[in-house]
Amino acid sequence: MAQQIVSPRVRGFVCITAHPEGCAAHVREQIAYVKSRPQIKNGPKNVLVLGASTGYGLASRIAAAFGAGANTFGVYFERPSANGKTATAGWYNTAAFEAEARKAGLYAASANGDAFSTEMKNQVIERLKKEMPKIDLVVYSLAAPRRTDPKTGETFKSVLKPVGAAYSSKNLDTDRKVVNEVSLEPATEAEIAATVKVMGGEDWELWISALDEAGLLAEGCQSVAYSYIGPSVTWPIYKEGSIGQAKKDLYRAAKAIDSILKIRRGRAFVSVNKAVVTQASSAIPVVPLYISILFKVMKAKGLHEDCIEQIQRLFETQMYNGNFLNFDEAGLVHIDDLEMRDDVQKEVFEIWPKICTENLAELSDFAGYQSGFLKLFGFGLAGVDYSTPVEVEVPIA
Repeated sequence: MAQQIVSPRVRGFVCITAHPEGCAAHVREQIAYVKSRPQIKNGPKNVLVLGASTGYGLASRIAAAFGAGANTFGVYFERPSANGKTATAGWYNTAAFEAEARKAGLYAASANGDAFSTEMKNQVIERLKKEMPKIDLVVYSLAAPRRTDPKTGETFKSVLKPVGAAYSSKNLDTDRKVVNEVSLEPATEAEIAATVKVMGGEDWELWISALDEAGLLAEGCQSVAYSYIGPSVTWPIYKEGSIGQAKKDLYRAAKAIDSILKIRRGRAFVSVNKAVVTQASSAIPVVPLYISILFKVMKAKGLHEDCIEQIQRLFETQMYNGNFLNFDEAGLVHIDDLEMRDDVQKEVFEIWPKICTENLAELSDFAGYQSGFLKLFGFGLAGVDYSTPVEVEVPIA
């Protein structure tokens, strides 16, 4: 076993270290929030979360388990500690969640590997057959830079680029704390197709089909995937960019999956969530600057939510407790309603043209953005002594 003092080491949009006790404290903080809310009535009982170790996937697992008393099975791709290096944050998150779930008398198990592969699907299905009743909620929250097609063996890489024309905009260099300009060349047709392959809905469909064929979907089973749309300033790189084309395919897949689940009186849909600091969002040009301004505005109005508050609200107000999903004209469910309020967006875009390196701290909540980013890796949590050596080799049962 290996004890060491763990400090954050940030490279670009990734922290290459993670603090095991800090990650555990972050998980407990989210559990405490869910427990502070009323118990979810008629909630899910047996939940499969694909992409369960960080962000919205982890929040979904926590909300289902501690808000509704659900059994949960998580699938993720994380690295354990080895050769004196810390494990990934997702590894520590999972270890902490499953320990807390077991303390609460809840079933919690997981599989670590490539969720895109046929082998992982088969492995998970065999375990579910032995260990859990039929699944009544499948959460699809995978985010990955590449995917190998299980049928052809070809590996595809996603890109974050505009479509049709080059794009320039204000940007935030989070390492140097500098507001600068970013210019991006448009994605090629091949890059767009590859991004759709990685981040579109094909794998979600494959999971549901495999679970359906194995007889593992319960009557009334629901499935949800998560997306983001945001304001017009982010559209060239997000909604209308290469990632936006992948999201269109995700929406297509939702309709196809919905037709499968309707046979069992279930449903599938995409929830459009608000901008939050995640490992995925921090990699997208323009978005960190927008989020920093947004946080300042929403916190001042008492409207700020992180992943756990978003998913708890989705479960509480739309999916369960006898409520109905509120679809827009495109068939999407929105939990980004507070972010997209007219008064919030008006204030954000009054600040946008004024912001520069010199007034970044004054006009935005970049400090809050940084704090939120480091919390993803277990740093900056109250009650954790970061000057004390900790055991970095943490097993997952």
